[in-house]
Amino acid sequence: VQLQASGGGLVQAGGSLRLSCAASGRALSDYVVGWFRQVPGQEREFVATTSRRGIRRDYADSVRGRFTVSRDNAENTVYLQMNNLKFEDTATYYCVAAWRSHSNVVLTLPESYTSWGQGTQVTVSS
Repeated sequence: VQLQASGGGLVQAGGSLRLSCAASGRALSDYVVGWFRQVPGQEREFVATTSRRGIRRDYADSVRGRFTVSRDNAENTVYLQMNNLKFEDTATYYCVAAWRSHSNVVLTLPESYTSWGQGTQVTVSS
């Protein structure tokens, strides 16, 4: 599956952004999806993941309560709603997908994912 992320930009601390990730090539409903982020010089960091039907979700402690991951399988799209953004949320955000036969799986490790989008930059000004 190919992934195309969008929606990044510059926002003030305390503001909100919604990232979108459009999938093509395969039905997204067959895939666990998620978001990672990376700052130059640092390792990729898990942000959020949701199971194939969107029933299970998991978040990094640093974003729990502020970010919400969702998906619309009919539209082959994944979303990341980010509220109350902080300066430390500044990073390039990547949407990811991994095929799984079980519908109730979530994945938090980057090596679990086989498909990565191109990244979208989020910059939060303090």
